[in-house]
Amino acid sequence: MKQWYEELFTGYAKSYDKEMFVQGTIGEVNFIEKEIDFNKNAKILDIGCGTGRHSIELAKRGYDVFGFDLSNDQLAFAKAKAAEAGVDVVFEQRDARDFNYNQKFDLGIMICEGSFPLMETDEMNFSILKNAYNSIKPGGKLIFTTLNGLYPLFHSVKDFINENEVGTDTKELTFDLMTFREKSTFVVTDDAGAEKELKSNERYYVPSEIFWLTNSIGFKRTNIYGCQLGAFSREKILTTEDYEMLIIAEK
Repeated sequence: MKQWYEELFTGYAKSYDKEMFVQGTIGEVNFIEKEIDFNKNAKILDIGCGTGRHSIELAKRGYDVFGFDLSNDQLAFAKAKAAEAGVDVVFEQRDARDFNYNQKFDLGIMICEGSFPLMETDEMNFSILKNAYNSIKPGGKLIFTTLNGLYPLFHSVKDFINENEVGTDTKELTFDLMTFREKSTFVVTDDAGAEKELKSNERYYVPSEIFWLTNSIGFKRTNIYGCQLGAFSREKILTTEDYEMLIIAEK
């Protein structure tokens, strides 16, 4: 049986690229470039690359990029976009819970919940971070974003549920304080115009958990910031008003 995220990204590539939350690519890649000091020799791994928006933009700027994703439909669209842009990006179908490139990359990126924290267990999410660590060279970095558990805590679960899209597209939404998991029933329209109803299960994290996870895996330094669409910055202090957080873990 397919998980909800596998169902979501089946036949949902062109529509995905039109979503509001994926429109910050240029600003996000600007930040990524600064984090690697504009080193064109850097090898970059895009984990859960989806339709390849970050991979392709980085390749346009002269970087060597490898992207993988679980969804063949998303990858097919990524390959078509790369060909249209005239850039070479290696795109492969892989599972983020089971990969290891043996310290091949200088930088790993996992933006807009590119696999982490969509998994159905905490152990799977931990495996994704560990696999990323094993694929990055000593001295390299992992840049990723995840859902900020401080947001629903501060706003109270009741207010959080009322404020977050229960309506036409989202039919049901719950948040479990014991597991920090949001479960929802929502409807999406795929590329063929067909509607499908899905039941999601996403994990929110508080900063202390992220520090524990990255330290346990072996990262030497971790910094956490507020995450703003298209405007990643080390100057943005994480607050209870940030729906997502930006994490930079250094190996």
